Amino acid sequence: MVVAGESRAAGWREWSGLALLALPTMLLGLDVTALYLVVPSLAVELNPSATETLWIMDAYGFLIAGLLITMGTLGDRIGRRRLLLIGVAVFAVASVAVAFAPTALWLIVARALLGVAGATLMPSTLSLISTMFTDPGQRASAIGVWATAFGLGMAAGPIVGGVLTAALWWGAVFLIAVPVAVLVLAAAPTLLPERRSPAGRLDLLSAGLSLVAILPVIYAIKHAASHGLGLTSVAAAAVGAVAAGAFVRRQLRLSEPLLDVRLFTGSTFSAALSVLLIGLVGFGGAMFLVTQYLQLVAGFSPTTAGLWMGPPALAMLVGAIGAPLLARRISPGVVMAATLALSLLGYASLAAADTDSNGAVVGGFALVYLGLGVIAALGTDIVVGAAPQDRAGSAAALSETVQELGIAAGVALLGSVTTAIYRGGIEVPSELSASAAATYSDSLAGASSLASRISGDALEHARTVFTIGLNTAAVAAGAAIAIASLACFVTLRRLQPLGDVDRHTESAVSPTGSR
Repeated sequence: MVVAGESRAAGWREWSGLALLALPTMLLGLDVTALYLVVPSLAVELNPSATETLWIMDAYGFLIAGLLITMGTLGDRIGRRRLLLIGVAVFAVASVAVAFAPTALWLIVARALLGVAGATLMPSTLSLISTMFTDPGQRASAIGVWATAFGLGMAAGPIVGGVLTAALWWGAVFLIAVPVAVLVLAAAPTLLPERRSPAGRLDLLSAGLSLVAILPVIYAIKHAASHGLGLTSVAAAAVGAVAAGAFVRRQLRLSEPLLDVRLFTGSTFSAALSVLLIGLVGFGGAMFLVTQYLQLVAGFSPTTAGLWMGPPALAMLVGAIGAPLLARRISPGVVMAATLALSLLGYASLAAADTDSNGAVVGGFALVYLGLGVIAALGTDIVVGAAPQDRAGSAAALSETVQELGIAAGVALLGSVTTAIYRGGIEVPSELSASAAATYSDSLAGASSLASRISGDALEHARTVFTIGLNTAAVAAGAAIAIASLACFVTLRRLQPLGDVDRHTESAVSPTGSR
């Protein structure tokens, strides 16, 4: 077991353990995107209603986002390796239940259980890395590998899902979890250390409040993205805000809080979380729109679109692995700020795209992905490194929660901008019936579904208007990223390079960040 405060170079056991931790991390990323490809196939077999389809899609992400903080703190309490092993076992069982689901309701419940298990894996893998890699430079590189594994899993999801669905059936992609779980369960006792905090029992009321604080906000964001900002979205957000206030007040009163909210008083901790949030808003929205562009404007199949997303995934690999190495000589804050500034070229490329700009769209998104790789590696390292070791699981969970919120908000905000531009600029063909006209004017997906009933010019018009919406959304995202880049440089540029012994460890010293 690693002694708190000890800094030593990692050996073969730690690096082998990192390779092991990369497997469930990649699996989590794969499960996020694979379902988007297999929904048409499972819909034919299970015949879910529209509401059931939404819950099939959202149950997994909702439960992950809502339980991350609770599971991160639970890992600090019972042991991070123990939580990982429990989560991996449950994830495998739930994956089998998903793969062989006989009904839509069964699938929804299984996906929810998969989300509960996924919420144990994300903070436990990241907090174990902080335990195994106590050297700052090596820890940043290890977190870069961790971030890359998740990103590669997301990129591989559509490809693997397409291949396995074509060769076997829609549920086959989820069975990949079984051999991964067997390998992790067999090797973890040898390769992974155990660490827990001496804190007391988990406060169940705080866990409930955290769930009520997060889930309504996620729901509000998703509902607003689909139906616009209405009473339902506002009411859900208000419930989340009230619960969040009650949660914070309770944490300040408890001697052993579920989440030490005093961590936010550290400027480094708060600044890194803010950069992660803004960066993920831009990335989440861009990924949502680019995947639509490749399928609905360029006309690629989901599998082909997944292959086109390969170069951006490689860009993330370069960013996540290369940034920690560069940050050994240059301040991590400067590296993050410069890379975010570079990613502005990607948003500019998206802003200038037309309906025949496949290469420019993918190339621009590669620069966006590059920025994600850098901030996911260095930003997460700053957040985890700023927390005391006995709060590493809680800090890791908070980092992941912020990133989940960022992606959801990005889809909602940039998706809403694009939808508003589309609906405001579309010209409906006069030959369409009232119901068909409503479908055509609602979204590009709707217009594409009418391809056999409208002229080529009408479909091209819809694609053009959607692309204008994409351009506008990219401008808005780029403006936010420019602000994040400047804020990152102002607040984090004084962080010492990772190779320096006296690297900034603000919140590990005191909750207020004083030295």
